[in-house]
Amino acid sequence: MSQRAVFFDRDDTLMVNVPYLGDPGQVEAFAEAAAALAQLQSAGFLIFVVSNQSGVGRGLISREQVDSVNIELTRQLGDKYIHAFYHSYATPDDPYATDRKPSPELLLTAAKEHNLDLTRSFFVGDRLSDIECGIAAGCRTVLLTHEKSSRKGNGDPEDEQARKKAHHISEDLNHAVAYILGGDDRFVPTV
Repeated sequence: MSQRAVFFDRDDTLMVNVPYLGDPGQVEAFAEAAAALAQLQSAGFLIFVVSNQSGVGRGLISREQVDSVNIELTRQLGDKYIHAFYHSYATPDDPYATDRKPSPELLLTAAKEHNLDLTRSFFVGDRLSDIECGIAAGCRTVLLTHEKSSRKGNGDPEDEQARKKAHHISEDLNHAVAYILGGDDRFVPTV
């Protein structure tokens, strides 16, 4: 039987966003993140991180630096919750990129590699591209609007679109997990 998963964006979702982060010493996981992931894992969800890391494509950081940041994030969260990381390294203007969010390609790849049922899975993120990615893959989506986000209150028109498209809006990870574990079966894809 296929497994359920929760996909998370990385920056501003599980950890403080530092643009083009390549230094693991600057990783700061959100205080509530480990407990949130533990609850999801206890409920039988596999946990994945799906993130655009255009700093690689821009030549600002290397894939090895992205990996070192992921290792530090995993250490801060307790080493046992995140099943795998999936990244697009393309820049937003790369005409050949097929895996950059909002494309669902990375979720579809994870589903094949880990036997996941995307229709019983969730995507949690803080941007329109996260919400559109999750919807395109057939997942339920949760938009985080927490005060720690670097995007909080910046008036970006994409934020309003994300609010309209998301299946649920949560002020923090605790509320997102409560929604996911609530078992709301009234999900109807918006696309």
